[in-house]
Amino acid sequence: MKKTRLLFLLGTMLTLMACNDKYPDLNDGLYAEFTTNKGSFLAKLYYEQTPLTVANFVSLAEGTNPMVDSTYDGKHFYDNLIFHRVIKDFMIQGGDPDGTGEEKKLKAKQRKLLMIQSDDPKGTGKGGPGYKFPDEFVDSLKMDSKGVLAMANSGPGTNGSQFFITLKETPWLNGHHTVFGKIVKGQEIVDSIGSVETTKAANKPVEDVVIQKVEIIRKGNAAKNFDAASVFSKEMERIEKEQEEGAKKMEMAISEAKGNFDKMKAEAKTLPSGLTVYFNKKSDSEKPKKGEKVGVFYEGYLADGTLFDTNKAEVAKKFGAFDERRAEANGYSPMPMKYSPDARMIAGFKEGVQLMNVGDVATFFIPSHLGYGEQGQGPIPPGADLIFKVELTGIIK
Repeated sequence: MKKTRLLFLLGTMLTLMACNDKYPDLNDGLYAEFTTNKGSFLAKLYYEQTPLTVANFVSLAEGTNPMVDSTYDGKHFYDNLIFHRVIKDFMIQGGDPDGTGEEKKLKAKQRKLLMIQSDDPKGTGKGGPGYKFPDEFVDSLKMDSKGVLAMANSGPGTNGSQFFITLKETPWLNGHHTVFGKIVKGQEIVDSIGSVETTKAANKPVEDVVIQKVEIIRKGNAAKNFDAASVFSKEMERIEKEQEEGAKKMEMAISEAKGNFDKMKAEAKTLPSGLTVYFNKKSDSEKPKKGEKVGVFYEGYLADGTLFDTNKAEVAKKFGAFDERRAEANGYSPMPMKYSPDARMIAGFKEGVQLMNVGDVATFFIPSHLGYGEQGQGPIPPGADLIFKVELTGIIK
């Protein structure tokens, strides 16, 4: 009798374990199951490639995030939220706790599909967990198909809780949004959500598409040992330390640049226009003819030594301004320009370039009236004097 009872209990336990294992055919890894009122789908999470982003998502889903606003502390953050933005043949977006709030108008730029904005057009404007964290781009993780799971944001380093899932490849979003997962089961459910009727103004489903539950599934020892709350805290501490070190290096680079420029200006020649020129290097090479196209490397600084733009990769890296997307687009290479007073450049820059031979390196001290004047432009404030270090690399045939 005892043996029969033990066999019965063992059989019952095995049956229960089998029932609890919803996806017995899954490979080892970390997964998120989304249960919605339209059906369920499963995403594999890239916790090894993007540990911070996955730790954020998992800790929010499981109610363990250490930085979440007290309103959501200990709660399963994503349960009962909605997919508040759906754009057919593009993406579905969710994760905004304010997604069922009061109507607010979209700004025109938020309607463009250049980026997936984290501001919820039907929300109160909070739209997040109460904190922001940096991007975590990985070269091998691209927006190259439907079913890509990525973070929504409102600009660099503004990730929170909102995410989106692509309905097709969206390569223009690469380098703008962190990819941290991929749908591995139930893509047809995602596609069906992507086809629901939506409002024209805000792309919000007419009938709510509710995320009833997000459950995290761990397969294998590595995934089971992934302590999301701990990983999130450690990664944020590491990033904060790196940012502090980067800020110190930046201060040193600015101070060094300012000191060097002050020495150059004391020895430089001021022209009748007000442009001051210092030659760092003089060459005996040919002087371009008027109207020829030349290539130039440049470094642009404000008067205090702050770099605002450069097409030299090593300088951009020194000042913490290196842009991977610019590098991919060959943006760190000599800029072509017309060697002429008719060049489409600020007055001080084109005047200085016309004093140079091929191979020369010169520093231009450009007063505001020969630069961008009282209106300024982009990172250049109104009335700013500028400094450009320029190398004329050659004549472009």
